[in-house]
Amino acid sequence: MSSSRYWELTVAAPPEISEGLTNLAWELGALGVVEEEQPDRGPRLRAFFAETTPARALEASVREYLDGLRALGFAPAGDLQVRALADENWADAWRAHFTPLPVGRRLLIAPPWEHPDARGRTMITIEPGRAFGTGHHGSTVGCLEAVESIVERDGTTRLIDLGTGSGILAIAAARLGVGSVLAVDDDPDAVACATANAARNSVADRVLCVLDDAGKLETVPAPLVVANLLSAAHRRLAAHYGRLLLPGATLVLGGILDGEAADVAVVLGECGFTSRAAVSVEGWTTLELGAPLHDRA
Repeated sequence: MSSSRYWELTVAAPPEISEGLTNLAWELGALGVVEEEQPDRGPRLRAFFAETTPARALEASVREYLDGLRALGFAPAGDLQVRALADENWADAWRAHFTPLPVGRRLLIAPPWEHPDARGRTMITIEPGRAFGTGHHGSTVGCLEAVESIVERDGTTRLIDLGTGSGILAIAAARLGVGSVLAVDDDPDAVACATANAARNSVADRVLCVLDDAGKLETVPAPLVVANLLSAAHRRLAAHYGRLLLPGATLVLGGILDGEAADVAVVLGECGFTSRAAVSVEGWTTLELGAPLHDRA
């Protein structure tokens, strides 16, 4: 492969593996990631890397990951390519996909390079950086809509956002009126990104971004906890969610493939949670659950 300022990785990304592929791309050092679907082809992922990233090693890592998924029974993902970008600016290539997006009844998510007419909606400006969460993914949309509805219904005063990524859910909560938000992530890049986005949206006084492991987090229980994570993480954290919530409080879980939602609900049920609602957006389920009414410990 010829040298260039940037590499572009493209690979078919069916819904059941797109989240994992996106996370893998960030872990491999992506500068930007785009999930797209065009009429003449299925969904695919495009990720952009600096020239200093070894292209052959990058391709080998993704192939190894896909081989592992295939061994677990997932459909094979094809069209894997890593090519040099000689005539295209990578930032323009991935930023072009992050356009203003109305979400729910009150929110408008926009990147900082766009200045749309909010038309009465609450504007949330998000620069994703090297963190998940532009508002365009079905799992994020589902969580945003749930947070909007619950904050309006319950008058929530405090919220904990686990796996905050870009900080989009934490910032939306603050902009919707939640007075105190704790945004947690175990990735330093995500914490830095969320902190910058909180300042960009003038809610840094209400959103505290911290580097911590959700399973080890020690904090005052809250009336609302939201976690937009993968199903495996929800299963791992199920026994820990309760201690972060007030009795009878609300837990919102995103990042769950529709086919995995029932299993996740069962695992949470075994920990004393009750199912309240489930909403699917583009193949991703968001669960709203009620915390146990008493301490099960």
